[in-house]
Amino acid sequence: MSFPPIFVETRRFHPVPAYFAYYRVSTQKQGNSGLGLEAQRAAVGSFLQGAAPVGEYVEVESGKKNQRPQLLAAIAAARAAGGVLLIAKLDRLSRNAGFILALRDSGVQFACCDMPDANTLTVGLFAVIAQHERETISQRTKDALKAKKARGAQLGTPANLTEDARQLGLEARQRNAREHGGIRQATALILARRAQGLSCETIAGELNALGFTARRGGAFSQKQVQRLLDRASATLPVAAS
Repeated sequence: MSFPPIFVETRRFHPVPAYFAYYRVSTQKQGNSGLGLEAQRAAVGSFLQGAAPVGEYVEVESGKKNQRPQLLAAIAAARAAGGVLLIAKLDRLSRNAGFILALRDSGVQFACCDMPDANTLTVGLFAVIAQHERETISQRTKDALKAKKARGAQLGTPANLTEDARQLGLEARQRNAREHGGIRQATALILARRAQGLSCETIAGELNALGFTARRGGAFSQKQVQRLLDRASATLPVAAS
């Protein structure tokens, strides 16, 4: 008597990595109020599809400073557990290209909620673009203070000068965020995809499919992609090569 063969379905188990979330807020007041922090937590929650990270690390720091004890603790925890460092937005790390690139090369796996498909090339390009933005804001602040002084305005003591600089820098960052949200990510993607040989028309289609919007809120066109590519190539020759 013969029996039909029995087929047993086997499935490989893929363990879910341990995620360690890193949040950064710019001021102690912002950290205490939860402004910005809750938005970052919401982005992490969405990325993890409602699951909670294994650990959370909150840094109250300026984006221009690279002394980050909480970030170092998060990296150490992720490395020890063989886990993933998770950041809500890449620019929450730092606007210093060398800092981001050093983290990229540290061997610790990390992911960005706002750039889930980012690869090594994309992150490197974004880092250079972010530092360029930081330097531009700094120069605009200096120029604005110089113009204010030329008009006869009293800038006051060094403490007041620092406060004036902070206010002008804050206004510049807020204006830049309103007017150019997503442009840095789009530019990094354009440079990366162009380096892979894709046409501007194809890249425009990808940007639109991913939900990116142009500066005035409309869809990307071939000309707009070319314009961003030309601007990035002119100001960031290292990133464009």
